[in-house]
Amino acid sequence: MFRMPMPAADIEAMIKDSFPDAKIEIRDLAGDGDHYSATVISEAFRGKSRVQQHQMVYAALKGKMGGMLHALALSTSAP
Repeated sequence: MFRMPMPAADIEAMIKDSFPDAKIEIRDLAGDGDHYSATVISEAFRGKSRVQQHQMVYAALKGKMGGMLHALALSTSAP
């Protein structure tokens, strides 16, 4: 199955839609538009476990994980 790469700007925009206060840094790890790392810092994560925080980010990506977006290494925290 052929996958179109997902631009980092699209990933950032989708995360920003769900977490308007977030500080977001996206890095393309392999230069292929398919393997990224994301650091997301948002007040919405306060009091949540790391797993809950990551689930919130994956939810913000609206099912793109595993499809358009193959791999995303996440680092999340509250400010």
